[in-house]
This record gives sequence, structure tokens and C-alpha cells, in this order.
Amino acid sequence: MDNNTNQTVSKCKPQAQHVSIPVLLCIVYLIGLFLNGFSLWVFSCRIPRWSCGIILQFNLAVSDAIAAPVTPMLAHYFAMDSTWTLGTFPCQLKMGLLSAHFYGSTVFLTLISIQRYMAVVHFNRDSCMKRKSFVKKLCIGIWTFLFVKACVYGYLLPVSSDGEHMHCLSIYQKDHTTLLYVINFVLFVFGFILPFTVSLVCYTRLARSVGRININSERGQLIKARSMRMISVCLVIFALCFIPLNVVRTLGVVVVRHRPGECQLLARLETAYYSSYILGGINCCLDPLIYFFGSNNFNRVFRQSIRLLRVQEKTENQSESETASRKINRNAISTDTI
Repeated sequence: MDNNTNQTVSKCKPQAQHVSIPVLLCIVYLIGLFLNGFSLWVFSCRIPRWSCGIILQFNLAVSDAIAAPVTPMLAHYFAMDSTWTLGTFPCQLKMGLLSAHFYGSTVFLTLISIQRYMAVVHFNRDSCMKRKSFVKKLCIGIWTFLFVKACVYGYLLPVSSDGEHMHCLSIYQKDHTTLLYVINFVLFVFGFILPFTVSLVCYTRLARSVGRININSERGQLIKARSMRMISVCLVIFALCFIPLNVVRTLGVVVVRHRPGECQLLARLETAYYSSYILGGINCCLDPLIYFFGSNNFNRVFRQSIRLLRVQEKTENQSESETASRKINRNAISTDTI
């Protein structure tokens, strides 16, 4: 079965992708890098005391920011007509960063949902998710796991060639068909289905609890509105950014495994998969909304920074206007003297 699959897949070749895919990828991830860079600056420089929620949000911002170095590699890959020419280590780096980005994001989003659920619904109960020492150790453990996983991927899925194209983490790697099939379903179950289910349960119960808050008080209305917005953003991120990526990739490995001769279908799935990368990148742009709705300190510092930028811009405009006025007056005096 595997030999027949490998021989058939080798007949199918990767197709050049439309130029809009790398362009949109670059735009989305550059915007995400700017937003998360600003978020990391706020967390690091403007918020001196971190709560458990801030710690998790900071790690989520890091997992979003590390995706930016992958963008030039993917753009180069598309420019070379879907042929990997950068060598082995950049391929391993690409796999490691993408894995840490996508699955680090799902894990930290899930932990944020659990922490938020415990803080609001069970506010009078003791929990390890309310202890900063435990949350810090948990984050270190997650990053260690992501690093080990990236090293394992780099070892098990090296760059390969079909004679015409070099492949890096591609469904056209005939020698890795079975391995990609197994790895995909492990990631699909434990990297997407399980985190999404936990987040959905937590936010459903959180929404019910928040719905019972006394909306007659101004504070109650504020907490309810911000919590509902945060719930909506998190569920939209999972639905928009992670469902297409995981579903399309799963369809791709299933087709390669069971219908390897469908070259046109494989080409369409490859295009859909890279298009889902764009949707996955939107996650980087939406996550700062979680910080805005989930942290009073971040919200306050963000508003202060915007006001400060506006004041600086207004001051610069006034200075330029005064300078221009002085020049006009000097010219007028010189004209009168002549």
C-alpha cells in the first residue's frame, strides 16, 4: 500500500501558487508583528505587576510574534515555484516556528479561557491557575514541549527531493506519507479538537455566569460587556483561524493516503492549505483584542499611549505652523524694507 502510494504521489507535482497568496501572507503577518510588538512593549515596559492573566497573554503575544520570520521563507518558496531552495536548517526552523506559533497559540488561548473561567465563575475558590508561580512554571513547560516537538519534527521530516522539486513539509514528500498522516491526526486531536472543546466549555459556562451579573450597576455592565466581547473574539479566532487550517490539512493527508492519483484535487488542496495560512495569520491580528478586553491594565495603557501619540502629533503640527508663520513674517518684513 505505501509503495503504491509513494509511486503515485511522485507523479503529482506541486503547482506554482498565485501571487496574491504570498502578498497577503506578508501583509497579514507584518500587521500581526506590529500589533504584537506593541503588545509586548506594553506588557514589558508599561505594566510593572503581572497577574496570572497577564503572564498568559504575554506568552500568547510571543507565540504570535515568532511567526514573522517564517513569512520571508514562505514568500521565497512561492517565488521559486513551490520549490524549497534554502537548505535543511531553514526548513527545520520554519517547521519549528510555525508549530510553536499555531499550537502555542491554541494552548495559550485555552489556558486563558481556563484562567478566565476560574477567575470569574469560581472567584472564591482556590486554584492553581490563580497562582503566578504555577502559571510561570506551566508556561516554561509548554515552551519546552514546543521546542522538543520542533526538534523531533526537524529530525523526522527532513528536506526531500522528487528529482525536480525540493520539498519542506509538503504533501508531495512521498517518503513521509505515512508519517505525515499519523502526525496530522495527533495534532488534529490534541492540538486542535481538545483545546477547542475545553475553550468552548469554559466560555459557555463563563457566558452563563456573566449573564447573571447585575446589569443595574455601572461596574456590572462594564464587566459583562467586556467579558462577552472577549468570549466572542476567542471563539471567532478558533473558528476563523484554526478550523480551516486543521480541516484542509487533514483532507490533504487523507487524499494523499487513500486517493494519491488525484493530482488536480491535491493541487487544489495545496492552494486551500496555503490560503488557510492567511486565515491562521489573522489570529496574530485578533489576539491583541483579547488583551484589550481581558486586562484592565493593558486597556488603560493602550488608551494612554494613543492619547500621548495624538498629543505629540498635535504639538508637532503646532510647531510646524509656528515655524511657517515666522518665515512668512520675515519674508513680509524683508519685502517692506526693500
